Order: sequence, then structure tokens, then C-alpha cells
Amino acid sequence: MVSLSNHALIVGHRDRMKIAVCIKQVPTREWQPRLDDAKTWIREQDAGFEMNEPDAYALEEALRLKEKHGGEVVVCSGGPARVSQVIREALARGADRAIHVEADGLASADAFVTAGALAGAMKDEQFDVILTGLQSDDQGFAQVGVILAERLGLPHATIIMEVHADPSTGSGRGATLRVKRELEGGWFQWVAMPLPAVLTIQSGINQLRYATLKGIMAAKKKEIRKAAPPSAATSAGRQKIVSLYVPEKGKKTQIIGGSPGEAAKELVRRLREEARVI
Repeated sequence: MVSLSNHALIVGHRDRMKIAVCIKQVPTREWQPRLDDAKTWIREQDAGFEMNEPDAYALEEALRLKEKHGGEVVVCSGGPARVSQVIREALARGADRAIHVEADGLASADAFVTAGALAGAMKDEQFDVILTGLQSDDQGFAQVGVILAERLGLPHATIIMEVHADPSTGSGRGATLRVKRELEGGWFQWVAMPLPAVLTIQSGINQLRYATLKGIMAAKKKEIRKAAPPSAATSAGRQKIVSLYVPEKGKKTQIIGGSPGEAAKELVRRLREEARVI
């Protein structure tokens, strides 16, 4: 395991970091999903919506970087008109402006289409750092940030728990970031990478803030730029949802034979390897 002392995060090539945060609007966790007639998506008209939780942590991390080092935080999102709800929430928390790729199909699009739409809207902005949540609470691909980096031709790192920079590399594009990645089994990994870069943020990296009344009032005056929706050539998905269904409940009884010692050993094996509860 590699250790790293705290370093001051260097600013971008403008002497101010230009940070993008990709956020998604997802159904609220408390809502009991209802499927549409085709059984391929939810009945959106019955659902309540909120900001995707991992994206909220990415937004918070961007705001902290801005507060500590100066710069600009730009929120980027894709989806139907209702997405403006979470965009305004992000602006109320402290983001400076937003980009909205308005297209109904992005609500249920796969990672390839979503990343392509965001990349098209962001490519001319020349961001120093792009943050996304690790994955979405609805589909959970954990691929949008990775594909976005590929579409923009940028290095990326996933499951990020800390962000630092090496001051010895100077400032500007090409400077070296050091990020802490969470691995399996309680292990962590430090990765060095140049700016600009894309990072997918793990939930729990920081403590979330809430919008203040002052922030809510200020958000009403902040810019939300509408970007062109994806073209027919780029909106063709690479995967298709065949069907959705509510998890099925069932009961099944298994009798474990043998001596008490053998039965106990077999029970522990099944709990560990099949049920995965120990």
C-alpha cells in the first residue's frame, strides 16, 4: 500500500481550475418501481426523481476543489426537460453554470449513448478535470465516465477516494495528478496521471452539503446552456433492455444429511459460497 503526504492541488492552465461534473437524475430510492406496458422501462409519470447519489459526491468534491483553489464548476447532464430539477439543485449547492443535453431518450439510454451525448456537449469547453459519480443508482453501468474519457481522448481513473497533485510538476496541462483508488479487500492504490483527466468518484469521499436559501435564490440567475441532442448516428445504443421485472420472491427448503459435524460443515459452505451471507 502506497502512502502519500497531502499536497496542495495545483491550478489549471488558466490559473483557475475549470471543473466539470456530470450528474444524472434517477428515480428516488423510496419509490416502488412500476413498469411500463412494454416491461422495458419504468412508468416515469408515476415516479419521483432525485440526484444520483454518487454524482452528488462528485459535485461536492468539485465544489471543495473550487473553494480551496479557485475556479469554475460546470454541471453537465443529459435527459428530458425534468432534469432541470437536479441541475437547479446543483447550481443551488454552488455550481457556477450548467450544460443540459435535452433529449427524452437519454433517460434510459445505455452508457455509450449517454457518454457520447455528454462528450459532444463538453468537447469545446476544455475542462481541466471532469468528475462523474462511480455509477448510477438506476442502471449501475459504472461505464459512462470511462467511455466519456475515451470519447474525449483523456486519461481516466475510477473509484476515486482522494484527489491530490504533485506540485513538483508545475501548473498547466500535463501536470501530474495523484488519485487514490479503492480496490477490493480493503486495499487502496495511488495512481499518477496528467491533466486534463476524467475521474469517477466513489460515494463517501466527503460529506455532502445542502443548498442554502441564498444558494437557491442565486441558482435562478445562473446560466443553463442547452446543448444539441445526439444525432441519429450517435443515438443508436450498443445494448438493448429486453425486459424488466420486479424481483421474484420464493421459498425453497433443502435438507442437509450426514452426521451433525458433516451437516454443519456443509451448511457453512453453502452459506459462504451459495448464499454469500458469511
